[in-house]
Amino acid sequence: MLLIAAGDSEAFRQFVERHQHLVIGLITRMIGSNDAEDLAQQVFLNVWKSAPRWRPDAKVTTWLLTIAKRLVFNEVRRRGRARLIPQSENVDNDQNEREYPDATPGPDRQVLEQELHRAIELAMALLPEKERLALVLRQYQGMPYEEIAGVLGVSLSAVKSLLFRARESMKVRLKPYLESGR
Repeated sequence: MLLIAAGDSEAFRQFVERHQHLVIGLITRMIGSNDAEDLAQQVFLNVWKSAPRWRPDAKVTTWLLTIAKRLVFNEVRRRGRARLIPQSENVDNDQNEREYPDATPGPDRQVLEQELHRAIELAMALLPEKERLALVLRQYQGMPYEEIAGVLGVSLSAVKSLLFRARESMKVRLKPYLESGR
């Protein structure tokens, strides 16, 4: 970061390469993949501009994801909730393969899995911004609670509360799928 702050474009290129999957993955989970790369470019542009203000005592990923959070929340507000429901066909196929290993299920099983996947995406899209971001950072990025607190700018107990509410909301919205044994 100190090199980037000094204007080192090669250090910045390496930074982008190292962190682009994290940023694009977060954005995709929050708003869908249609504009994820464009918004990620804005995140990295803000990193370049803000690098001189980075403090060496700050964790780089927390600082980076805080920038991403601000841009994502602004985009959510700009678009409105109705247009933020991710579509299954927009999710990267390689990502789907990692999340849903191919055990060669029959066509009926595949349809049920696709339906469940869409229901999960819809339930996630309906969560309040901070709950959704906390859940994405924890479940999909595997981020520790303390770092989530740093990204969201809230206390550790607030992160626990956000995650609890998000999970409870997901359980309620996915109850038909959980009860039917799908």
